[in-house]
Amino acid sequence: MIASPPRTIRIGSRKSQLALVQTYWVQEQLQKAFPDRTFEVHTMSTQGDKILDVALAKIGDKGLFTKELEVGMLSGDIDFAVHSLKDLPTRLPEGLVLGCVTEREDPADALVVHEKHQDKQLETLPPGAVIGTSSLRRLAQLRHHYPHLAFKDVRGNLNTRLAKLDAGEYDALILAYAGLHRLGMGDRIHQVIPAEVSLHAVGQGALGIECRADDPEILNILKALEHTPTAQRCYAERAFLRELEGGCQVPIGVHTVLADNTLTLTGLVASLDGQKLAKDTVSGAPEAAEQLGVDLAHRLKQQGAQAILDEIFATIQRS
Repeated sequence: MIASPPRTIRIGSRKSQLALVQTYWVQEQLQKAFPDRTFEVHTMSTQGDKILDVALAKIGDKGLFTKELEVGMLSGDIDFAVHSLKDLPTRLPEGLVLGCVTEREDPADALVVHEKHQDKQLETLPPGAVIGTSSLRRLAQLRHHYPHLAFKDVRGNLNTRLAKLDAGEYDALILAYAGLHRLGMGDRIHQVIPAEVSLHAVGQGALGIECRADDPEILNILKALEHTPTAQRCYAERAFLRELEGGCQVPIGVHTVLADNTLTLTGLVASLDGQKLAKDTVSGAPEAAEQLGVDLAHRLKQQGAQAILDEIFATIQRS
């Protein structure tokens, strides 16, 4: 009896340039690890790709960049989906799991400046300089440290944002270091913003691969890309965010360090104006990553984080 050929593995991806670069990288790595298998990329447009003229905070973004892909997995049209982990909600639909977390790029935020400010750093930009960001997390932290700067929402893909900067609509942009680096635009990074100024988004810099919980073949294949130190850091961050019940579009920042078999997690919740901050740090065994995240969330709630979040949600709903 002739054995049937192994099934073709269908990878789901958004259509954006960055999403495709990341997905094709995953395809390439899996093809190297499993040369006898066939991996096909299937693209989809998500709601977040279609709504470009409204601030993300006003429409909510839980699943904004993932829902269509998740429907595709649950219906069997695709076998797994590649996400920027920071876009993946901390609570997944029933039947789906986070099957793999890949090795992380630098998760820091980066400053990109208009050519007239090439001699400046974030701290030396002139009063009133217009900084473009679509992230409430970045906005709140930068308002706290640099209240003399002006901030303006910016949407669109990376090329669109950079074109607006170069045309003079902004004096500078705050973007993810990892995205710029993956798209070969690392030369545009003017300054890597230190964690003391801007804690990064949960999962920033890592890829999260989502798949069906009842598909052991796919789960086993994805183990080839799992990077345990990154996964432990990101599980702690995601547990922290989940416990606070905050989506990506609230000012919640994190920073994790894994050294000498100790995981250190710093977390922050900030008001939109940057005036109120709740910030703390916990450390423990990396195997207890998720519990560390939960513990840190409870600490911040005791410091007033819940009141800050309630105020933010009320403000967003009114706007």
